Amino acid sequence: MLNVNNISIYFSGVPLFNDISFSVNKNDRVGLIGRNGSGKTTLLNIIAGTRIPDSGTISFSKSYKIGFLPQELNIQSNRSVFEEVQSSLKELEAIKQQIQFYEENLSQETDEKAILTYSEKINELHYRFDILGGNSIESEIEQTLTGLGFIREEFSKPMETFSGGWRMRVELAKILLAKPDLIMLDEPTNHLDIESLIWLEKFLSNYFGSVILVSHDTKFLNNVTNRTIEISNKRVYDFKLQYYRYLELREKQIEEQKSAFNTQQKEIERIEKFISKFRYKATLASRVQSRIKQLEKIDRIEIDEPDLNNIELRFPPVEKSSLNICEAINLSKFYDSKLVLNELNFQIHRGDKIAFVGKNGEGKTTLAKILAMKESYSGKLYYGNYLQFQYFSQMIYEDIDLSKSILNEVESVAVNKTQEQVRNILGAFLFQGDDVHKKIKVLSGGEKSRVALAKIVVLPTNFLIMDEPTNHLDIFSKAVLKDALMNYDGTLIIVSHDREFLTGLTEQVWEIKNHKLNIFLGDINDYLEKNDLFISSNYSPLKEVIQEQTPLSDVKEQINTYEIRKSLNREIEKIQKNIVKVEQEIQVIEAKIKDFETQSDNPDFFNDIENYLKLQQVYTQNKEKLNELYLSWETEHQLLEEKNNDLNNLT
Repeated sequence: MLNVNNISIYFSGVPLFNDISFSVNKNDRVGLIGRNGSGKTTLLNIIAGTRIPDSGTISFSKSYKIGFLPQELNIQSNRSVFEEVQSSLKELEAIKQQIQFYEENLSQETDEKAILTYSEKINELHYRFDILGGNSIESEIEQTLTGLGFIREEFSKPMETFSGGWRMRVELAKILLAKPDLIMLDEPTNHLDIESLIWLEKFLSNYFGSVILVSHDTKFLNNVTNRTIEISNKRVYDFKLQYYRYLELREKQIEEQKSAFNTQQKEIERIEKFISKFRYKATLASRVQSRIKQLEKIDRIEIDEPDLNNIELRFPPVEKSSLNICEAINLSKFYDSKLVLNELNFQIHRGDKIAFVGKNGEGKTTLAKILAMKESYSGKLYYGNYLQFQYFSQMIYEDIDLSKSILNEVESVAVNKTQEQVRNILGAFLFQGDDVHKKIKVLSGGEKSRVALAKIVVLPTNFLIMDEPTNHLDIFSKAVLKDALMNYDGTLIIVSHDREFLTGLTEQVWEIKNHKLNIFLGDINDYLEKNDLFISSNYSPLKEVIQEQTPLSDVKEQINTYEIRKSLNREIEKIQKNIVKVEQEIQVIEAKIKDFETQSDNPDFFNDIENYLKLQQVYTQNKEKLNELYLSWETEHQLLEEKNNDLNNLT
């Protein structure tokens, strides 16, 4: 078991998260989620020991092993792929040496107690050796590398001949084969194609140890995990639910949060009104001070919900293209003597929405570049009329003016959009507030890619080609972009391995395999099903809540908590109505008291003694009634404070 104990970390004195605690048990497969900048990667680094928290500790046993794949890693090696993976399995080699050591000692030992001790130790080591696949490790290395997309001919190739993405796959293979107690992966899907991603899903779903996963690929997240931990408002919220079921419960909690926020705002308004009204009344000074302290102690509720209403991405209108976008006849592509695409024949028509899929290196990006007129080819490629191209590649930030600010760069190409609209679009791509005034030259590669994506959205286009546009977006930004593409009435070509993003977005899937093109009608799920790659855990929040993967007791516990909150909110609402009623009565009585005191200032008022005595008696009764009302008002407020505390403390 791994324990995270009261971890806090600060940037420039501001907490990223504060006093967070949770445990990870064997077989827990945790989806760690949160908005960009919430601290997910920082938390993984703290658990991995590559970063020290400002306070708090991480605790686990000495024998506990953690395997961590960060988002970025500078991997240098002069070994072959197979040798690099094999070299990392140091524990197997150490176990073999230990077994040899104990066997040698055992053969020379005569003491029965020592013989028993050595025998037990040897059995333990053999068990661990078997768990790690020691007797079939070469076969496991082959299976893992093949599952992650390598072909056998590549096993003997030097590491330096592979791109950064393929080297990250080797690092991933090393972690999986080491079989640590806890596997931590930070955005592993950025480096994987669909087939490798599905292989990894199955591996992690059946893994004997624990997993902590950060991913913006929601389908991957849902298919692997059985628990969701969200970092939000500097705290963690722990749900024993896989991702899609978490979404449904979170939606209920947001509604609940809004209700609690509105309740709290009304309470704050009432207290402030009381303080303002009675601040200068000497007889109520202690009560006013009590209310001031009460106001200071209120833990202000924050609603952790992105404002979707103000962010609406729509591509600018543009003249329609001809019906035929392009036609290829015997289109081929070589890099030197290496064949990539071989005599492809196809047509693209206006309004087509097509997903390019296939293993990495098969030619998806190459074909996208050819269609965008960014790459040479042999054969024929005919284009239609009135085309306005836009091409988004993973390296498109190279065409951005580095000397400009983010806002100026996007505004320079925006058509019929106000600055406020441009800022909203930038907000959807994670640039908020003063961030929009940053110079592009100081941004990271991922941030520059998001600027380029924002430019694509504001530029007029009727033929849009996009290569992996979601790699640097969080879940919220992906949803906003997908909504814009769903409403895009031009022709769309998109290269992506994100199944959730592609679902319902495209109407054709073009698979590039063995230098050829296979065309499938339907969206990505139809393609996966036809190719036996479909994983049937596509739970939707709108469907049945309870599935076998999550214990019924855990779901009931979450639902029971929700019902308790609802009950407390009803009680709070009732108390607040009582307070309003008491305050109204106080106003009426105070008006009567003031009226009597005003009349008493007039000497003629005492001429009618009988009437005066009668009114004096009523006045005394009103004063007593007012004290009772004040007491009742305080009692109700005390009760309200208790109920609010119960609500805040409810987990």
